[in-house]
Amino acid sequence: MEFKIASVVLLGLSLTACSQAPEQANSTEPTAAATEQNNGMVVSKDYHSFANPEQIKVNHLDLDLDVDFSQQIISGDATIQFTRVEPNATTLVLDTRDLTIERVTAMGQDIPFTLAKADSHLGAALRIEVPAKVEAVTVTYHTSPQASGVQWLTPEQTAGKQQPFLFTQAQAIHARSFIPLQDSPQVRVTYQATIRTPAELLAVMSASNDPATERDGEYHFSMPQPIPSYLIALAVGDLAFKPMGERTGVYAEPSMLDAAAKEFEDTEAMLNVTEKKFGQYRWDRYDLLILPPSFPFGGMENPRLSFITPTVIAGDKSLVSLIAHELAHSWSGNTVTNATWRDLWLNEGFTTYLTYRIMEMIYGPEREEMEFELGQQSLEADIGSLPPADQMLAIDLRGRDPDDVFSDIPYEKGALFARELEQKVGRDAFDKFLMGYFEHFAFQSITTDQFIAYLDDTLLKEHADKLDPKRIQQWIFEPGIPNGAPMAHSDAFTKVDAARDNWLSGELKAAQIDTSNWNTHQWLHFLNNMPETLTQAQMLELDQVFALTQAGNNEIAHSWLLMAVNNWYEPALPRLHEYLVHIGRNKLVKPLYQALSKTEQGKAFGQKAFAEAKSGYHPLTVKANEGYVE
Repeated sequence: MEFKIASVVLLGLSLTACSQAPEQANSTEPTAAATEQNNGMVVSKDYHSFANPEQIKVNHLDLDLDVDFSQQIISGDATIQFTRVEPNATTLVLDTRDLTIERVTAMGQDIPFTLAKADSHLGAALRIEVPAKVEAVTVTYHTSPQASGVQWLTPEQTAGKQQPFLFTQAQAIHARSFIPLQDSPQVRVTYQATIRTPAELLAVMSASNDPATERDGEYHFSMPQPIPSYLIALAVGDLAFKPMGERTGVYAEPSMLDAAAKEFEDTEAMLNVTEKKFGQYRWDRYDLLILPPSFPFGGMENPRLSFITPTVIAGDKSLVSLIAHELAHSWSGNTVTNATWRDLWLNEGFTTYLTYRIMEMIYGPEREEMEFELGQQSLEADIGSLPPADQMLAIDLRGRDPDDVFSDIPYEKGALFARELEQKVGRDAFDKFLMGYFEHFAFQSITTDQFIAYLDDTLLKEHADKLDPKRIQQWIFEPGIPNGAPMAHSDAFTKVDAARDNWLSGELKAAQIDTSNWNTHQWLHFLNNMPETLTQAQMLELDQVFALTQAGNNEIAHSWLLMAVNNWYEPALPRLHEYLVHIGRNKLVKPLYQALSKTEQGKAFGQKAFAEAKSGYHPLTVKANEGYVE
């Protein structure tokens, strides 16, 4: 997932399902999540789930659900198949959040269940007493209109303005808000689903989607590969499909379909080069779903069908690294998955590394170098703002909400660690390691401990003269960036730096800067490295020459509007209001609300925009920003 928000991490205060002594909860010892063997199965303690997979583990879901736009609820049956890891276990524990449980049955008979008192972050444990020899239970339930993982949009909030829209967002722990299940990434399930919707709408899922399916209000899906719960996804709307290649295509509202297909037409080439370099693509098709602007993230790597924000449709393919990132998750994250949210860097670090490699293979080394340097700048900003404990790859999340601890650390620091390994042993050797890693752990969820053990047995053993185990421990368990880490340098940015410096010193007028061949990355480098404080005359000069207030590229507009907030440049304020109201992507709006909150006039401006935008924001966007406007 593209979560990357360079901001101070917010701390959650919730305790988890297991009881733990205060000194445990506050421990900062550099150890990975607790693991143990249970009947031959590696069990990782997930502090963000009530589930008990070490005793009874869910392995398959059958969903039979109705989507009701009038009441804004999803209702129906979830039939849950499981294995008794402990043969005498009698209680199945599931995760829920704001679900109404109507009944639980097994073999056609009602069976006892209890729904515990809800925790503000984790939801409520559903405990089901399962009779002997029973291997499946059916939970009849319905969701809340306020489900944290579901967004309901009115027709007016869509591109077409004619039909409503629904989409889910399960990462990190929001699947439990629309399905009762063991909501932990260490629990992988296959699933089948029947989804009923209004007949004029189309349903799609992170499963087998037939582009030629008849639009009739009843849709059937199958996901034969076992996936973690956070990758279960559903969307319903006025959707059309257009192929982009033999195995790739795009779903979108009709008015956006052609632009999306053109923007992302290189997806098939990305798939082919990644498969050739890092091993088999294991998910059959790779399609994209373009969501309304309220989608809170850049993208979400739901298998077979990545969910994508429309804010990356720039018209020049300048932001398609997001597509490369979500595609790369098909190997790192979806095929090999972090077992707990402490191990998120295993997903995002290697995926970000693969993203840079894909961009280099498709668009060349100059493009990759620019994106690498921008990523490193973002990482350095995060390290400057985060406490040391949050700068570790294997971060301790006990007692915290995993939604509040995403930063550039697991993404860019993780990718930098991978890049150093590559540079130490050579690209060919590292590519061989990665291909073996994806093959060895295919369709498994692993911990940092397991990764280190595998690294010890492979790369470290084969290249003992080039790799230092102590330095690897430093990368994973210590804050900051180790001295001597790989450094980004893009020659394409050198002339941008010179132009900026000469303009700031007064040696050059803005109109004299030759930007005719600048790409989006050079513009971002130009703006993002400006001093925080500029004069009104400087802001006006930049705006008059380059029309930055009206920039059509959402990333460039974001950088300029952040400068406008920091310098209270009033000509840009109407565009800022429009931007905040019509875009729900957290990477773009959260830094703006955060900057606005620093002054009284800014806070008042943010409050007005937030009040207007809130009904159209995703619940996660509301949660991430409401503290800045209170």
